[in-house]
Amino acid sequence: MVSSTYHEPPVPLHSAGDAPAVQASAPAAKVRVEWIDYAKGICIFFVVMLHVNDHVQDRALATSWLDHVIAFARPFRMPDFFLIAGLFLANAIRRPWRRYLDSKVVHFLYFYLLWTTLRFGLYDLPHLVRQDGASAQEIVWMYVRRWIDPIGSLWFIHILPLFFVVTRLTRRVPPGWIWLGAATLHSLQIQTSWHVINQVVLRYVYFYSGYVLAPHVFRITSWARTHARGALGYLACWGVLNALLVTAGWAALPFVSLALGYAGALAVILVAVLLSKRSWARPVRYLGESSIVVYLGEFWVGLLVTRALAPLIGDLGALALISTPITVIGAILLWRVVLRTPASFLYVRPRWLRLAAAPRPQDPPSAAAEAPAAPALGEQAARP
Repeated sequence: MVSSTYHEPPVPLHSAGDAPAVQASAPAAKVRVEWIDYAKGICIFFVVMLHVNDHVQDRALATSWLDHVIAFARPFRMPDFFLIAGLFLANAIRRPWRRYLDSKVVHFLYFYLLWTTLRFGLYDLPHLVRQDGASAQEIVWMYVRRWIDPIGSLWFIHILPLFFVVTRLTRRVPPGWIWLGAATLHSLQIQTSWHVINQVVLRYVYFYSGYVLAPHVFRITSWARTHARGALGYLACWGVLNALLVTAGWAALPFVSLALGYAGALAVILVAVLLSKRSWARPVRYLGESSIVVYLGEFWVGLLVTRALAPLIGDLGALALISTPITVIGAILLWRVVLRTPASFLYVRPRWLRLAAAPRPQDPPSAAAEAPAAPALGEQAARP
């Protein structure tokens, strides 16, 4: 059952610093909106599939049939993630600046910088030295630039803090104007040599929409819980339309991509609501609850899994597809193992790196017990 009480759920971002990014055995002190975890589980699965397929194709220097599945998911995969990230921001945005920056900025930047440094040192640096012959100055610049401009799979948790800060600073601006500006930037499809600029232009509209339209989203999910046939009808129509537009090469066109992003995000949410009523789908919920740890570790696990299975599976698409769930499970196991070692700081932010002390027991946990108040257009609570 989904409680009517809203809670800041761990979307690829959990207030992980208090406990591991996702604490499997933590007591349920807060009421969770269950469908949120199912939605995150669906999206993180597609994210892992994308990265695993990249591993396979880069190694084989060829494409696979799984590209068609990834192309189908592209219009909604990241829009849904960002929309969910904005859904629970209304309560958090009213916190004191120090606490807000600790949970919404320092938290994510800690994991971004830590895992980016790990990847740069163990994976990128050997390639730069052996294959590209990069000089020491070039190597230093490439590493420093990654602090500013995310390259690789971790860009999501680099951009989220920026979105949280921008939204807080502009909270007094009429939501309609902010949304219009964000939608315009998205439709302009600006491309620069800086990845962070390109992604901010493309993604902020969905994050802000989650923040502004949360009450409407929860209204729709309430409807879907009692109108399964209507939800399935929408999903059937959306699936056909999404497939047709992707196949025709129109999915990335201005305005079309924006509409498809919203339509696809809604589709994922409806699927999540329907799955939340089925006990056999609980692994999807667990995956959503663990999305941050999967996101952090899947690059390394996917790299090892695809290399290990490549000699056994000749078809590239089958190799990537089979490697995806194994990578997901492996990333979760990696997290569980590392938590029991001195390297647990990879998943748990040290207390000395906190700007604000953890809330006292008498404090409302993350202000999660409050229903989100709505800004002019509708406000909500955020988190990841």
